[in-house]
Order: sequence, then C-alpha cells, then structure tokens
Amino acid sequence: MKQLITIDFPESLAFSLKMDDKEFKQEIKTVSLIKLYEMGKISSGTASKLLNISRVDFLDMLEKYNVSYFYNGLEDELESDSGNA
Repeated sequence: MKQLITIDFPESLAFSLKMDDKEFKQEIKTVSLIKLYEMGKISSGTASKLLNISRVDFLDMLEKYNVSYFYNGLEDELESDSGNA
C-alpha cells in the first residue's frame, strides 16, 4: 500500500533550484531516500526499488550527493546478497 506525504514549501524554492514541480517532487523523494540510506535506515536495494532504478544506478547517484556507499550495515547487506546469489 502506498502512502502520500504532503510537504508545504514556497513556490520560490523550486524556482530557485530551476526545477518545475515534477522535477522538484522527484528531487525531494530522491534526497529523502538517499538520506535514509546514509543513516543506515534502508538498504540500497530498497531505495533503488522505490526510485524505479537499478541498484547500481542508485549507488552511482550517491556520488552526486556526496554520500559514500559504505555504511555500517553494508557488510551485512553484501553478505546477505551473496548468500542469495
């Protein structure tokens, strides 16, 4: 089941970022998921699935946002992935 989150922001914010509403909405979703990943709250697989991109594309995207793809839970995640292979 999907949930909807509403965020109030001034119109000038998207404009100052040179984004239309659709681009701004996607950016907010992306940075939220990247931050949750960075905090170790979600896996790269979960984030990539929610963004409808491959896991490799998600990990590549982290560089743009100055986020390392290494985090405390990465070893466990990699072990789990290799066990499922």
